[in-house]
Amino acid sequence: MAIGLACLLAVAGATAYFTGPGDQHRPSSSSPTASSSPSTAPSGGTRKPAARTGSVPQPPRISDPVAFAEAAAAMLWSYDTRDTRHEQQLAGMEAWMTTESEYGDWASVSAQMPDPALWSRMADQKQHATATITEGHYPAAFKQALADDPAAITKAYIYAVTVTGKQQITWAKGGQGTEDRSITLAVQCRPSQDCSLVAIAPHVAP
Repeated sequence: MAIGLACLLAVAGATAYFTGPGDQHRPSSSSPTASSSPSTAPSGGTRKPAARTGSVPQPPRISDPVAFAEAAAAMLWSYDTRDTRHEQQLAGMEAWMTTESEYGDWASVSAQMPDPALWSRMADQKQHATATITEGHYPAAFKQALADDPAAITKAYIYAVTVTGKQQITWAKGGQGTEDRSITLAVQCRPSQDCSLVAIAPHVAP
């Protein structure tokens, strides 16, 4: 079973690699600053963010992997430097993570954040972004691996989900730009528990 799980996680990473990291981190050509930053746009089912996390929404209390991945992608592709500090953004993102340290890859998620200096420059420009999700789905390779060994998922209940959508970035003096986005996430949805974020593929370790 452990070997099967490792295969599933490896498939999640491979799928993200072949969809291209450029789609996940491509900066906007029209933005005054690099927008490889994560997004934190509120999505359906999320609760009002706490003050310590600024504009970052709290994770939705849902048990469907695809729905959760869509909400997580919206969170990662949205941000608002006008009312959210760098440390608040990080805290908000971390609240979405699994509490099972043996599976969580915080480094892959926090790597979506710009460094404090860049965040400060973005704030100077009042830069903020919102996300529109097109759809989420299980990658074909993941579905095949799961079909080959259905029991593998029951060790950690980690699913690979690819989400596509658009990110709209706005900044001072009417500047704005839109770009397509695609990302593959590993999410954990144990039975009778709310889902949580494990990693951004391909940084999923077996």
